[in-house]
Amino acid sequence: MKSFISSVVLLLTLFGASTMKTEAKAKKTPKVYIFGFSASFKNPVIYFTDIQVLDSAWIDSKTKFLLERDSYSAQLKDYLTNTTSDPHRTCMVVFSTDKAKAEKKYMKLKNNYTVKANAKDGYDVKYLSDKDFKFSLIDISEEVSEEQ
Repeated sequence: MKSFISSVVLLLTLFGASTMKTEAKAKKTPKVYIFGFSASFKNPVIYFTDIQVLDSAWIDSKTKFLLERDSYSAQLKDYLTNTTSDPHRTCMVVFSTDKAKAEKKYMKLKNNYTVKANAKDGYDVKYLSDKDFKFSLIDISEEVSEEQ
């Protein structure tokens, strides 16, 4: 009987340990290299921002993803909505903590719309310099301190 109870306790302990939620923590990174890309289904205009440096951006320690990516994409979408006649653009951001990797990602995406694109596709690639558009750092330090 004693071994049966010990086995049940052991099983419950193992089950409890396996179902516990492990949460990733947000960590501040000294530098993140980020660029934006925007396309539309209505017209062939494609926008690229320059690769920009965000100081002290937040990265998820488990997934290594930039936190608040959707907010950075929204910044680009808001800018393009206000400056172009196409408010329904799809925007995304690409980032890396390594400058060389960010440049490689930038060139790969850019080549998809310039070098590899057929003449019939007719993409009109436009570049937004830092003077035209600049990402604003999103500070989530208050949210992070509340979670911990």
